[in-house]
Amino acid sequence: MAQYSVLIVDDDAKLTQLLKTYFDKAGFITYMVNDGLDALQAVREKKPDIMILDLMLPGLDGWDVCRKVRRDNDIPIIMLTARDEESDRLVGLEIGADDYVTKPFSPKEVVARAKVILRRAHKEVVMNEPIKVGGLTIDLECHQVMNGSQLVELTPTEFKLLEVLATNAGKVFSRLQIVELTQGYAFDGYERTIDAHIKNLRRKLENNSKEPRYILTVYGIGYKFAGGGDE
Repeated sequence: MAQYSVLIVDDDAKLTQLLKTYFDKAGFITYMVNDGLDALQAVREKKPDIMILDLMLPGLDGWDVCRKVRRDNDIPIIMLTARDEESDRLVGLEIGADDYVTKPFSPKEVVARAKVILRRAHKEVVMNEPIKVGGLTIDLECHQVMNGSQLVELTPTEFKLLEVLATNAGKVFSRLQIVELTQGYAFDGYERTIDAHIKNLRRKLENNSKEPRYILTVYGIGYKFAGGGDE
């Protein structure tokens, strides 16, 4: 694995140091900050490959940090949360996080998730021609999506999910299948978060996300890419 850098953002010094120890052992370059404003500065200056972001931060909380970073940066983000409410976790995913981990957690699992996301984000894809459907152009080689003449900003997780569906247009995938194909293996509790990523994709790709043309729900099963005209 190539050497990647990670930014750990948490105001719990003991936990931050523990995560640093595990990321260092895994060969990462590790940066640490303990509040939201410093996190924004570190993203600009250090340009880490991935960020581990706690939700409950002094000054600027994790949700606001994620929103601000997502305005002009597609760095993968794993959120850390002590909250058990599913709605809190899904909010993080809906504003642009790629994954979440609920405290208490295993540091090894956090490192494993980071590696999976980075492998996915940096995987070389060779396609002779971009996928063109309706007004969409999905260029897998350049990792770029255009809606007409407009560039669509996707997170690494969103792009991988779209790649899986679009390269298998018409095929229905269950949530579990999508998790396994996009993550490499299924993480406990991750399956339902696919709905949040689908919601984000529809918001970014569809003219009317409530009447999608591209990513359709197959009730009781999962999702499929319809090719712009299939209902």
